[in-house]
Amino acid sequence: MSDLNKLTLAAARDRLRAKDVTSVELTQACLGAIEGSGALNAFVHQTPELALERAREADVRLAKGDAPDMCGLPIGIKDLFCTKGVLSQAGSAILDGFKPEYESTVSQNLQDAGAVMLGKLNMDEFAMGSSNETSTYGDVVSPWKRGNDDAKLTPGGSSGGSAAAVAADLCLAATGTDTGGSIRQPAAFVGITGIKPTYGRCSRWGVVAFASSLDQAGPMTKDVRDAAIMLEVMCGHDAKDSTSVDMAVPNFEAMLTGDIKGKKIGLPKEYRMDGMPAEIEKLWANGADMLRDAGAQIVDISLPHTKYALPAYYVIAPAEASSNLARYDGVRYGHRAKLDAGDGITEMYEKTRAEGFGHEVQRRVMIGTYVLSAGFYDAYYNRARRVRALIKRDFENVFADGVDAILTPTTPSAAFGLGEMADADPVQMYLNDVFTVTVNLAGLPGISVPAGVDKQGLPLGLQLIGRPWEEGDLLNTAYALEAAAGFVAKPAKWW
Repeated sequence: MSDLNKLTLAAARDRLRAKDVTSVELTQACLGAIEGSGALNAFVHQTPELALERAREADVRLAKGDAPDMCGLPIGIKDLFCTKGVLSQAGSAILDGFKPEYESTVSQNLQDAGAVMLGKLNMDEFAMGSSNETSTYGDVVSPWKRGNDDAKLTPGGSSGGSAAAVAADLCLAATGTDTGGSIRQPAAFVGITGIKPTYGRCSRWGVVAFASSLDQAGPMTKDVRDAAIMLEVMCGHDAKDSTSVDMAVPNFEAMLTGDIKGKKIGLPKEYRMDGMPAEIEKLWANGADMLRDAGAQIVDISLPHTKYALPAYYVIAPAEASSNLARYDGVRYGHRAKLDAGDGITEMYEKTRAEGFGHEVQRRVMIGTYVLSAGFYDAYYNRARRVRALIKRDFENVFADGVDAILTPTTPSAAFGLGEMADADPVQMYLNDVFTVTVNLAGLPGISVPAGVDKQGLPLGLQLIGRPWEEGDLLNTAYALEAAAGFVAKPAKWW
């Protein structure tokens, strides 16, 4: 029974329905795994009593025989999602002690479906980071190791806690958010599946904002089928989010046939970057061969404005962040600095933000404030918005030519060591997002599927980018790629 935490969502669901196991047993197995996982630092706010209470409620629903697919399945929630009465800090000291009086729409959807929340997962502060080294809770450590090397590796970011928890079987699945690759990059680094749906498919209400025109929630799971099951529950129209689309959510799992005969898959020439490791190049070529063998037509395509994506992203995202983070002022909630006699409200704002925000958040707020300032608005922000429109048009042109999905690497390398980029130029860290940010700028769905390992035994992922609102078709293509890749590697337990 102790291996119940290693089940996929689909396998656990089927066993719950067959009455082989109970939700309480599944939950206890995960809680036991979490207890022994302190070295990973993935779970930062554990809620065992709440989890067991929800598991018991799920067992009652299951006994009645009309429970939804996610009923009774234990999952982790990224600390960016507000959870009623449970600490929700977005990995930041400025939200120290904040317990919301409301539930985010996505976590409410999961709760309504009977999913069991095990606790809150570590993340980069305000989702700003690619290595989970900016969190007020400390670094998350990947469950993976490089060969015989004992160096601690990054699980990726910003959803590093979610990635590590799923890869280490601490939970059956987890929520993540993706602003420039924060679901897909960590999924690739730890050998799991992560999907960012079309912008507007999942409500952003109750999710702490980083960059409002880019942020999107999605599931991080052990395989593609689980991603389909969980995504369906997370999606849906929400009147509380003006960017939420009012569109029917299909049964994504029912669309997983694995049949991609005749599908046209594009390979963008602009993603063949100078200095790309040979292993990544080979993985990409192998992925194309796998899809070709499954009956897809592989075509070369051009996305000419790709080279401008990273600079445009690192103007737009910080600009939106500087606007969104202005609400953290020490007045209404969270941390407030101790003031000296004679200090006024301006000093309170300055001291609170200086103490509450970490260096990476401060850097991005300053960049964002700069590009939005009167003298530079047109030179930077408006120009970046125009570039964004051109990037979106590139994708529209490719899809108009009949391409069904686009295959690229997810990351430019395998996971790197914690601290290895600490002294590097911040731009070196930002380059981790080179293959993922275009998807957010264009608002498209993207999925990362584990497809191989590098020479040191670390996972490597391939990304598929789909047409807007066609997550079902994208998941089916990913399902075919997953079957062909046959990735089964798991990290050896050391924690």
